[in-house]
Amino acid sequence: MQLAILRPEMERGLMERRELGRDDGMLFVYLRPQRMSFWMRNTYVPLDIGFFNAKGELVEIYQMHPLDETPMASHSDRLQFALEMNQGWFKANNVRPGARLDMKALVQALHERDFGPAQFGLE
Repeated sequence: MQLAILRPEMERGLMERRELGRDDGMLFVYLRPQRMSFWMRNTYVPLDIGFFNAKGELVEIYQMHPLDETPMASHSDRLQFALEMNQGWFKANNVRPGARLDMKALVQALHERDFGPAQFGLE
């Protein structure tokens, strides 16, 4: 997973990419829970997006289509992480609502990027 933590990383997301490895994706990490909205401006790869709460539990999954600038908004306003993967990845890997992120791995990845996990409410 590539992490998008800083505002420019989040704004760029997976834009301009023409392909994505089978199990590659981008995890967007927010400081606090909120409602989320994503679009596919300049994004050529069909994606699925999974929205996770602050505990790392998958709550919602949506399909997103190349170059579609229609906002894909979450229903919940208690989400802290979003995971973009190739379209069909969640289904193919039997990843359904209730699945959890590996929070220990996320904390380690934040440390490796010199971010303190506590600022994200993580320990």
